[in-house]
Amino acid sequence: MTEKKEEKKVEEVQETATKAAPAKAPVEKKKKTKKVEVKIEREHKEAVYPIRGNIFEGVVVSAKAQKTVTVQRILTHYISKYERYKKVKSKLKAHVPTGIEVKEGDKVKIGETRKISKTKNFVVMEIIEGKKWDQWVSKITTRLR
Repeated sequence: MTEKKEEKKVEEVQETATKAAPAKAPVEKKKKTKKVEVKIEREHKEAVYPIRGNIFEGVVVSAKAQKTVTVQRILTHYISKYERYKKVKSKLKAHVPTGIEVKEGDKVKIGETRKISKTKNFVVMEIIEGKKWDQWVSKITTRLR
């Protein structure tokens, strides 16, 4: 049996020796072609934020950050001990989609969505009343009087 093993080893060594690397064929050089850069302008597509959960109305307090507004809601909270109501203010950060322009003082409708950032989980759905619109209405009504 040992003779057969030795013969197999010898054959393997001979096979590996005959399998030498093939000679490299000469490589043809490709001609350089001019590349023309074409800039394709695509509209920036924003993510779709499905509205799920609460829908609130409030007034925009701050619109300084990009694509973000701070909306303030005024709630009435009943205190049973004093049998009176107390005003409570609540501030929420909301994302402003590209198609909507919001300014401070606008009354907006915001809807709850998935978490967009650490503090944002609401999206501005629509502007109910704008500050400019209110000023315009007040000017017209004063002129008519």
